[in-house]
Amino acid sequence: MIVKRLPDSEFELMKIIWQNEPPITTNEIMEHLEPNNSWKPQTVLTMLVRLMEKGFLDSSRVGRERNYTPIITEEEYMNVETGDFIARYRGNSVGSLIKTMCDGKNLSKKDLTELKKWLREQGE
Repeated sequence: MIVKRLPDSEFELMKIIWQNEPPITTNEIMEHLEPNNSWKPQTVLTMLVRLMEKGFLDSSRVGRERNYTPIITEEEYMNVETGDFIARYRGNSVGSLIKTMCDGKNLSKKDLTELKKWLREQGE
């Protein structure tokens, strides 16, 4: 299955679903939305249907409530998202991405230490 990049709104719903023990109900999703989010329940239901059609979610009915279970893990999606970002903005060069992050002072000393450790482990 080919995993495609999600629009920001659908990604926000998936983050809620990934952060909770599956299955999660529509009402639970609504409760976890940011307080300043003005999505109506019908909007959320529409996005959930889209996520099912795209193969991100499975759904089952229990009584009057729908339960949603992720099919794609957060890690699987983030690998796709990161790869897409590097391809689009850094010409498929991880080195270029890291250089930009370091030059922009976006990495803390802790981040750099973790990166060095990870690179050493990859070289073993």
